[in-house]
Amino acid sequence: MENEKQIDVLNTLVQINNDRMEGYETASNETEEHDLKSLFTQFIQTSQKCKAELVDEITRLGGTPTEGTKNSGKFFRVWMDVKSALTSKDRKVILNSCEFGEDQAVHTYNDVLKDDIEELSAAQQTMIRSQQVWIKSDHDHVKSLRDNVLQNA
Repeated sequence: MENEKQIDVLNTLVQINNDRMEGYETASNETEEHDLKSLFTQFIQTSQKCKAELVDEITRLGGTPTEGTKNSGKFFRVWMDVKSALTSKDRKVILNSCEFGEDQAVHTYNDVLKDDIEELSAAQQTMIRSQQVWIKSDHDHVKSLRDNVLQNA
């Protein structure tokens, strides 16, 4: 296995976690709803934990962990939508935007496990699968809250 390819794959996951942290930090700073602030803090912690594991592995492989986010593409636009939604204080719009962002994170993990699995060691695959479960759980929580808002509208 070539370390460079492993590092690139792992850095893709670092980026999506950076995106999540940046997005939820923005969301938490903008909303006044205490339950959402608490939820966003939990999601930031999920990504911090994922990122720390990924960074440790990248460093072990001799690579440099990315510090950036995907400032182009869908994920960045979603977080801009979140910021706009928060300005209007519309819980449904906020949760819709968050779910879309969570969809992107879940898809990124799924794509890595589908398309890049042969590039990863067994230990890396196990780590990524565990992280995928955490990310999917956060996604499902947002979706449940969003669905609840829609039912009560």
